[in-house]
Amino acid sequence: FEHSSGTSVRKRTHVSRKANMRIKSILHMAALVAIQSNKEITEFYDRKIKQGKAKMNVINAIRNKLIHRVFACVRDNRKYEYIYTNALA
Repeated sequence: FEHSSGTSVRKRTHVSRKANMRIKSILHMAALVAIQSNKEITEFYDRKIKQGKAKMNVINAIRNKLIHRVFACVRDNRKYEYIYTNALA
């Protein structure tokens, strides 16, 4: 959330106090482990850092990637496959 009045932004953005901090911390740890152990995520992280992105912004993007992958597996009722081949292709 941002603190703003009209066109002026007064303070930095912050996370809502209603956020589930336990889930957020688990996602943060999962993102850090993914950066260390998953080649694809590591390459993404390094590429974004070289582009000048802030480290926390890149970690947030990785968290988002992990969430999307988990929900895709739940939606399709299947296990995660590192090398995915589309059944329609």
